Amino acid sequence: MSTIQWFPGHMNKARRQVQENLKYVDVVFELADARIPISSRNPMLDKIINQKPRILLLNKMDLADPVKIKAWRSYFEAEGVMSLEINAKAQQTVKKVVQATQTLLKDKIERDKSRGIQPRALRAMIIGIPNAGKSTLMNRISGKKSANVGNKPGVTKGQQWIRLNADLELLDTPGILWPKFDDKLVALKLAATGAIKDDLIDFDDVVIFTLEYFSQHYPEVLLDYFKLTRAALDMPTPELIIYLTQKAGFRDDYDRFYQAFIKALRDGKLGRFTLDDLEQWTNDTTNN
Repeated sequence: MSTIQWFPGHMNKARRQVQENLKYVDVVFELADARIPISSRNPMLDKIINQKPRILLLNKMDLADPVKIKAWRSYFEAEGVMSLEINAKAQQTVKKVVQATQTLLKDKIERDKSRGIQPRALRAMIIGIPNAGKSTLMNRISGKKSANVGNKPGVTKGQQWIRLNADLELLDTPGILWPKFDDKLVALKLAATGAIKDDLIDFDDVVIFTLEYFSQHYPEVLLDYFKLTRAALDMPTPELIIYLTQKAGFRDDYDRFYQAFIKALRDGKLGRFTLDDLEQWTNDTTNN
């Protein structure tokens, strides 16, 4: 797969807006997909937000592997990044996010109080890649549909403030991707979870990667979902795809199987999973 160059004009503009508005906020909420907790983090973000306090919100926890997420949270905490598992659709998310923000900014709150500064709502900016669930989180926090929600990347194009209560105000931003994907695996994971548009990468590559990953990390899921035997699961991946396509009644319509498989994956029908493996990522980082 060649390097994907994808940096639409509105994303370049969004990056500038983020940098311009940082001075107005106390904390940055970095929203990532718990199914790809490292691959869905923008590597440009450290440079963009500099030393601004940050909370890493691992969204879609209801779709992610709880064991792997626990390991990733321990890793992030060791790196000095506060992280929080959330489901943007759940009501308790609001309380969790507000409490975490107050904990992170405890020193600032007490310092302002000691100086006699009138208390005000803490101000936060939400930043994340497309389709990470920003609009859903905004709607949950505000208690109303004040942000557009969609199942495709790139729905939120502008920026808006939302006042939660006396404790928190939020500034939304459009999703920001990085200028290009040099890492094939990152692109495949983003595509599998719907973070990039489906026409940017071949579905057969995405399905091959996902089937091989599940065969290694979640074999029981494939055995159960597709009603496979161990012998079938041990087939070379191209042969397995042929077998599954025919088993689904699609004959030789592989594109139809690809689309059905990815839809089932994204909808959670294959169960909870996380495509970023901490041990593998740590080994790769160490070796590089």
